Amino acid sequence: MRTLTASIDGQVVAWRDRRRWLWLLGLVVPLLPVLGGGLALSLGLRAGWWMGPLFVVAIAPLLDLLAGSNTQNPPEWAQVPLESDRYYRWCTYLFVPLQYGTFISGCWVAMRLPGLETVDRIGLCLTLGVVGGVAIATAHELGHKKTKLERWLARVALAQTAYGHFFVEHNVGHHTRVATPEDPASSRLGESFYAFWPRTVVGSLKSAWLLEKHRLERHGYSPFTLHNQLITAWAMTAVLFATLLVWLGLALLPLLLTQAIVGFSMLEVINYLEHYGLLRQRDGEGKYQRCTPQHSWNSSHAASNLLLYNLARHSDHHAWPARRYQVLRHFTESPQLPAGYATMLMLALVPPLWRRVMDPRVRAHYGGDPALANVQPGAGPALRAKATDVLP
Repeated sequence: MRTLTASIDGQVVAWRDRRRWLWLLGLVVPLLPVLGGGLALSLGLRAGWWMGPLFVVAIAPLLDLLAGSNTQNPPEWAQVPLESDRYYRWCTYLFVPLQYGTFISGCWVAMRLPGLETVDRIGLCLTLGVVGGVAIATAHELGHKKTKLERWLARVALAQTAYGHFFVEHNVGHHTRVATPEDPASSRLGESFYAFWPRTVVGSLKSAWLLEKHRLERHGYSPFTLHNQLITAWAMTAVLFATLLVWLGLALLPLLLTQAIVGFSMLEVINYLEHYGLLRQRDGEGKYQRCTPQHSWNSSHAASNLLLYNLARHSDHHAWPARRYQVLRHFTESPQLPAGYATMLMLALVPPLWRRVMDPRVRAHYGGDPALANVQPGAGPALRAKATDVLP
């Protein structure tokens, strides 16, 4: 375990990242199809083909429960040596080849393995979709960085789910408009995930296209050019899917489309829980205040953060987007989710339970006044009527 040292006020201080080797757990996720398939083929446990959904529904929430929270932060002086340590970068770099190794082999198994039944193919398809969804979280970490390799790997990771426009919309659109009614990726108080999903999927796509169109126009280009980052990203998906279809047959198309929808829906349910009901207020000039740790729901549940490269320490990420995952901090003043991402993801799929847990927390964050929150149009009166609710 590497020990970092510094001299502060004439005294030598030392610090070690006790989770250093645990960050490799993020590489377990792209191996889920292999692990599940191995259980199915070697031990006859056909539920192994459903390893992805089982991981999301049961295994990851249980790991969060057992591991608990870790609210410790690295000392400020350790940030520079931590960020320059290339080991942490390789933890994300290696995700992408593992992702594609299991994705391509999973497609082959679905189409060519003798004796594979329809229910097994469905489980394998959903498992590949779970890997694709977590790959978007990995692309999120990579895409915020400045190196050409990391930004290229981010686009490659997004190709499996046909969500290449996320690279533009998230970095340029979402980080500018986060926690405002204008942001399609910020959910509103009183808005169910099923209302949020079409709004964010369509709205983010439109926003990405307009952002890229305006960028190209400033440089004298038409949007219909290979300089368009969206077109090149979608071309990567088209080449990937076309190659697999030529190799394995057109019968693979439903699997490709379904796993992509499952993958980007996992991203959107995480988007849903990250900013639910939070609103940046306007200043005296009518401009939105700067994004602070108060405008993202934070979670320091250890297992979710190890599996998702500290994505759940979202408050620090939005306040300082350039920070690498290993130095993201926990803020006690940030609004806190009551459970890890895996548990909250499942809760978001059941709107009555979600609102029972989260709506009182949004109101409490704003001192009981829902008018200060980002409220779903038409939901205001009902929310005010429930202003006396208590936290469960």
